[in-house]
Amino acid sequence: MSITIRPYQEGDAHDIAELYNRHRDNPNPVAGGIGGDELERELTERDTATFLVAVDDGRVVGTFGLFHSTGRRSARAGELIADMFFVAPAYRNGVITGRLFTEAVEWMMKCGCLVLRLTVNPANAVAFRLYRRVGCVSVGETVPGEDGNVELHNYIPLILRSVFADLDPEAVAALGGLSSFANVAGGRDDELRSDVRVVDGVRTIAYALALGEYRIDASIDVDRGLMLDARLTAPDGTDRPLRIAEPPYRVKTARQVPPHRFESGGLACEVDGGDGTVTVTAAGHHGPLLVSTWPSCEADRSAGWREGQPRDLDVVPVEHGVRVTERSGEDEVVGTITLDGGVLGQDFTFTRRPGRIFQTIGLRQGTFARTDPADGTAAEHLLGTGIGVRDASEVVAAAEVAPVGSELVWSDGPTRIELPVTRPVRLIHAGLVERHLEQDEDGVARLRTVFRAGPGTGARPAARSTAAPQPVAGARTLKVQAAAAGVTSWTEGGTKVLRSPHPRTRAFGCNPRWSAGMWVTREHSRSSRATGLGWGVPTAGEWEQKHPFGLAAPHERISWEVTAPESAAEPVRVDVRAPGAEEEIVLWITPNTPSRTTVVLDSAGARRELDSSGFRQVWAAAAAVRLADGSWLDCRPAGEGAGEAEVVLRTTASGLLIGCVAAAGPHGAEASWQLAVHREPVL
Repeated sequence: MSITIRPYQEGDAHDIAELYNRHRDNPNPVAGGIGGDELERELTERDTATFLVAVDDGRVVGTFGLFHSTGRRSARAGELIADMFFVAPAYRNGVITGRLFTEAVEWMMKCGCLVLRLTVNPANAVAFRLYRRVGCVSVGETVPGEDGNVELHNYIPLILRSVFADLDPEAVAALGGLSSFANVAGGRDDELRSDVRVVDGVRTIAYALALGEYRIDASIDVDRGLMLDARLTAPDGTDRPLRIAEPPYRVKTARQVPPHRFESGGLACEVDGGDGTVTVTAAGHHGPLLVSTWPSCEADRSAGWREGQPRDLDVVPVEHGVRVTERSGEDEVVGTITLDGGVLGQDFTFTRRPGRIFQTIGLRQGTFARTDPADGTAAEHLLGTGIGVRDASEVVAAAEVAPVGSELVWSDGPTRIELPVTRPVRLIHAGLVERHLEQDEDGVARLRTVFRAGPGTGARPAARSTAAPQPVAGARTLKVQAAAAGVTSWTEGGTKVLRSPHPRTRAFGCNPRWSAGMWVTREHSRSSRATGLGWGVPTAGEWEQKHPFGLAAPHERISWEVTAPESAAEPVRVDVRAPGAEEEIVLWITPNTPSRTTVVLDSAGARRELDSSGFRQVWAAAAAVRLADGSWLDCRPAGEGAGEAEVVLRTTASGLLIGCVAAAGPHGAEASWQLAVHREPVL
């Protein structure tokens, strides 16, 4: 076995696509797989800095890419985003993983991009520990968001390049002899917690690097991407401060600019003065109806749908909206954003073609339809990732192109969002589109999105079936354990309702700390642009058992209790209170279902039946899932006035995950949920 690591070459794309398609655990999955042409286009659209390929006897067995943007996120000046880091399973116990990472970091140091960003599923313990071992630190969210990953940063290239000129010759020699960063950064544990320490009001990260018998202690200002100080300790124990060279770039810091807001016909539009993001909202709808990113002057810094970078924007009012101008050198982009008569207009002029625009649809329940431009017929699907179009959120170039002349329509009944396709539009998944700007003959590129919001906009309480429920007969047992922070077992007669690994802890989906079959966490908003709803990772603090069916976490200001009548004819009720919550409070459930099962949903007032293999994530007002013995677990808000309470279902390699989601109000969150086991679904 002779492994060669080299830069990407023309002709590699097909082999790389085949490598990814062969292995389900690759970090860039696309429903149905990808082709070589799509992979090649993806590398171009990400403005790839470098892409390394590991080859064994002519076969591609590993990859590592460094990018300025990925579709989801975009890098600041001096940063690169690592992605498409994958090694075939047969090669993971060798040196290839470390070699790919080390060569990528060395390339960064030579080119002057000195901060590495990457994302990892924390439930992938092997990958997470590897990144921590080579010096990756957490400076932001420490639990996975909706995409299932946490982001880590690596500042070792910044440190080494900044102090290199002042190192002792022996320390330089030790640096030159390094073959891997695994023994440089010192041990960091694999806990999901921030490595940031606030010193004199500045968010900092401390590093201790070993170069042979020499040691470098350094401190980083993470918000400005700068080194604050560094010291070198020699083998004899003497130490001295190191001179710090300025990095060859300047990081823009976010300006505190209030959004520009204007309204029309019950709708409101906000344009972020810092990054140009456009958000359209409607009274009564939880979260935005639409979020649209800004097309940057700097095409290699185009905003992702999860994150954009601070920009120097000039925003002035115009009739029905605002005009936004961005300049970079001799290049200029001008966007006129208007909202009038239910139509969002986005008109752009530019000196050279800017970056792409991503638009996220905020409807969670209801349908998505595409009209055929040839005959006007519409193919309609339930809203949900992977429904209607394959999910291409990891490789945007694999998205489906909507034909010019067609129309894309999202509807939850009272609210309807229409996107007429007059210019190229790509469907990344059923709630996310990519739009490129093409100028008309007058030099203006025009985008239009139509909103039709009637009375009753927003989430509705679950529909009630007229059929009499048929509960499962037999005794009910339910056990709550503070050590597991939740319900570890629940049976109805002979029916096992929940799955739980208690007393062990395992990974479930993107949650590395699964121990209970039903538990409660605080999460970011389901409509958060940056994260979306998380995965129910419990906090590290202890839970207290207030009574046999009641738990409390004083450190999180959460308490919840289960009411479980002896008679199975009466539903189980869960009441949750979190006075300190600011966004969402979620009751999570891992039902005892087979790997492939059936779910029945009330989505926007309509009954829908799905096979769990047909979606990744769907939202509903209420849901019933078929358990392993053929009975059904019914989940719905309890009582009247459920308002913004919704149920989310996610399919994972670990099984089905249910989240019962309730929004916090001005004084925190209170929610009640009704759970029952029936012989047939009652939706």
